[in-house]
Amino acid sequence: MKKRIESEDAPAAIGPYSQAIECNGTVYVSGQLPINSRTGKIAGMDIAAQTEQSIRNVEAVLKAVNLDLSDVTMTTVLLTNIKDFKAMNEVYARYFTSECPARAAFQVAALPVDALVEIEAIAVRS
Repeated sequence: MKKRIESEDAPAAIGPYSQAIECNGTVYVSGQLPINSRTGKIAGMDIAAQTEQSIRNVEAVLKAVNLDLSDVTMTTVLLTNIKDFKAMNEVYARYFTSECPARAAFQVAALPVDALVEIEAIAVRS
């Protein structure tokens, strides 16, 4: 059975999708843009600030169902400039410290609201 997940501490979906869906103990978190949920604006102009906000948004969605980043098994990182990979990794490594999830990272032509990064995640209940 699938269940829609929503958190007021993460930005609302900007299209016809859910912040996350849980199905059989697995939580699929939609790509989180670096939007501050309180202001509705992009958090910062550089990749470090935007990566941090995107990860915080993933955290907020997971917290809504009593999970955290340690439950994440896979992430996908979308970057508008692959040259930001190193700076993104520096922030990412502060949040995923041991047993890092599997991950893919891609450069894309553009992201919604002119974001520099978007991060999606899959988490599993222990």
